[in-house]
Amino acid sequence: MSSTRIAFTGQIILPDRILERGAVECAGGKIVRVAKGRASRDANVVIDAGDGYISPGFIDIHVHGGAGADYMDGTPHAVRQANRAHLRRGTTSLFPTTTTGSPEEITRMIAACKEVARKWKPDDGARIAGVHLYGPYFAPGKVGCHSVDGRREPTADEYDTYFSSGIVRIATCAAELPGAEAFYKAARRRKCLTTCGHSDASWPEMATAYKAGMRHVDHFWCAMSSVPSVRARLGTPMRGSMEQFVLAHEEMSTEVIADGQHLAPELLAYAWKMKGPQKLCLVTDANRALGMPPGTYRFGPSDTGTFFESDGKVGFVPGSGLASSVVALDTMVRTMLRDTPAPLEDVVRMASLTPAERAGVARSVGSLEVGKLADVLIFDAKMQLKRVFVHGFSAL
Repeated sequence: MSSTRIAFTGQIILPDRILERGAVECAGGKIVRVAKGRASRDANVVIDAGDGYISPGFIDIHVHGGAGADYMDGTPHAVRQANRAHLRRGTTSLFPTTTTGSPEEITRMIAACKEVARKWKPDDGARIAGVHLYGPYFAPGKVGCHSVDGRREPTADEYDTYFSSGIVRIATCAAELPGAEAFYKAARRRKCLTTCGHSDASWPEMATAYKAGMRHVDHFWCAMSSVPSVRARLGTPMRGSMEQFVLAHEEMSTEVIADGQHLAPELLAYAWKMKGPQKLCLVTDANRALGMPPGTYRFGPSDTGTFFESDGKVGFVPGSGLASSVVALDTMVRTMLRDTPAPLEDVVRMASLTPAERAGVARSVGSLEVGKLADVLIFDAKMQLKRVFVHGFSAL
């Protein structure tokens, strides 16, 4: 089908507006025309969304798995299993994300992702745009649902091995850890989106990280410092935390898990208002319970990961806290539309072009523009997903 000229007609979601009636035409796996009005005569297949919407494919920069598989299982089969689950829900490009774990477990995960990316074809699921090196460099008190035993401080001997794979495009470390500054500098040299997460960092520690190249904070308000937590760690006078630093610096971006379980509507709306659609990303942080029945699962590797529960709405550790989400980006988009005043074009941008820009892949994906890959979603008028096309091929 990629050699066929396909026209998608309907309301087109552009990064800054809705084109009320237009056509997106694709051929050879790429977008070749975006225009107001009807499809051109060159189109030999026309897919009409009616009163629904035509959207770019979504991009998830923070995702751990789905459909019973975690990327840290470390096999191509597990990678494809999770990627297919996300593609069916509208994510056409993603960044498989590590948890805490041994160097051997992380190395296997990266190798499996690299193999799938190298041999990718549309029936493998969402396209791998890079790997997110997330665990293991977390602060001791901010490990969350990850394995405490797999947490450690960054050393060049270890992370240089991961960077040398050539597929790591996003790199996270808690800013207060010994060796964090060198890690950030190394990640920036590799042109990674360099982030701070699972951290109890103070403003001065964030400032040092910023100078070293850090420009993003993972899942806002989750496993991150606050003024009271920094006071408990460092005493008085009270210091600014990650929250204040991110909101005060225009170049800093962040992300929210808009599953209706992690953050209340006022926090979702506040994040959008304060950072705007160009610096706020929607992410799933989804685990292997996505698309699975309620029950007990492992977060991270299937044999050593920590146990958590899923009730079908969210992952959680009984009596402890939440354990990432169990829904995909299409749900995050609908939640933002329902719970905040953000317009549709802003919400879709936060799930597509903004993460593509932050991760450095916006030249090929993230918006419906001529020359970009033909990753196209069809929604009905209520933003329920109806069709998914990746590289011009129908996946749903």
